Amino acid sequence: MIDKKLIKNIDFGLVITIVLIFCIGLIMISSATHVTQEGLTRQVKVQGIAFFLGLMVMAVILLIDYNLYANFDKAIYVVSILMLLAVYIPGLGKVQAGARSWINLGPVDFQPSEIVKIGFILSFAKFLESRQNQLSTIRDLIPVGIYGGLPILLILKEPDLGTALVFVVIVLGMTFASGLSYKILGMGFLSGIISLPIVYKFLAPHQRIRIDAFLNPSDPSLPGNYHVMQSKIAIGSGRLLGKGLYKGTQNNFDFLPVQETDFIFAVLGEEFGFIGGAIVLLLYFVFLYKMMKIAKVSKDIYGSLVVVGITSMFAFQIFENIGMTMGVMPVTGVTLPFLSYGGSSLLTSMMAVGIVLNIGMRRQKIKF
Repeated sequence: MIDKKLIKNIDFGLVITIVLIFCIGLIMISSATHVTQEGLTRQVKVQGIAFFLGLMVMAVILLIDYNLYANFDKAIYVVSILMLLAVYIPGLGKVQAGARSWINLGPVDFQPSEIVKIGFILSFAKFLESRQNQLSTIRDLIPVGIYGGLPILLILKEPDLGTALVFVVIVLGMTFASGLSYKILGMGFLSGIISLPIVYKFLAPHQRIRIDAFLNPSDPSLPGNYHVMQSKIAIGSGRLLGKGLYKGTQNNFDFLPVQETDFIFAVLGEEFGFIGGAIVLLLYFVFLYKMMKIAKVSKDIYGSLVVVGITSMFAFQIFENIGMTMGVMPVTGVTLPFLSYGGSSLLTSMMAVGIVLNIGMRRQKIKF
């Protein structure tokens, strides 16, 4: 059982925020899957069940002192790498949407990289804790690059560029929070810009096409551009107040691709307009702000770094997904947290929030 003093420290405002985003998302998924014609769809049922399971997982996570994860950081890292390698086991790994990033568990498919995000953050935070304020030279960053680079390379090999970018942002955010010097940060940023043409050459053909499409948005012949155009039409046609729930034409006539997942924000924009989109953005701002507040008041460096990693993960996914639907970011298939359909993605997000709440409620030592 959790001590009553700890329960009082739980940020219930953060819980309410994710519940509100989820409820909006469930309504949007029902619209995107045409429940008015099809009845209660499988996606709506799965999302509801996943959220309920997520709440139970969060409750279990709150029972465990988060510092326990730090004691098993090496084991967590090794298991995470093994999970990424499991997709190559014959009969277990599964190719879906051109990427070998799924595991076939019979009735459901599981994407290991989703849970590995959490495992990596928990282990990487301990790795960085011992290097706090000791990241002032290139030599200091070599171990950090190796530690963070291994899972990124494995995910790129699948290939899954979107998830790999999420990991890159997690590594950068947590490393910066560990005391990375601004000089090294500037040099790294400059090196990254210079190396982009080289990185481009090593990307898979379909990934290069996505970059080409992003750089040439007016060319509908490039894969993905037609869908982004339809997404922008949907968002723009929503105007201020939207066309109304279940009344979006781009949605109902299936002009939007994977509208219940990748382009769910376009469904929202068409049916609830600028006001609906602004409300969701405000909720996401509150969501990220509350987590950063917890990172600031954490009782130890490890807890702060874990929250920074989780916040970085969510912030990039939110920015990338919404930006993608508006044509200001490349199409990568990154889902919108708590809003997009996806059982494994939702469960992972709930686990992440559970860890943040755990760190927040244990921000002070109990005095008897």
